[in-house]
Amino acid sequence: MALTNADVARLADLARIEVTNDELTVLAGQLDVILDAVAAVSQVASADVAPTSHALALTNVFRDDVVEPSLTPREALAMAPAVEDERFRVPRILEEEA
Repeated sequence: MALTNADVARLADLARIEVTNDELTVLAGQLDVILDAVAAVSQVASADVAPTSHALALTNVFRDDVVEPSLTPREALAMAPAVEDERFRVPRILEEEA
């Protein structure tokens, strides 16, 4: 499929892109290569090949939720650099008043 300079000029006009005649010639060749590549891919796809969204089969890697022992609030707060009202104290990052 060979694009003419007129075809490329029309596309450029639709995209509101200004191009020179020299650029039209270069772009016509480049767009031909792209269109040929798309056509080649389209020929490979056939009715007996199922469409896929990924090259490899993906499976979920979820694990069961298991309740395990963890720190008590007091133990967690004991490791904090600053505590206030039984919560972690952090520097204010917004200028809004509390």
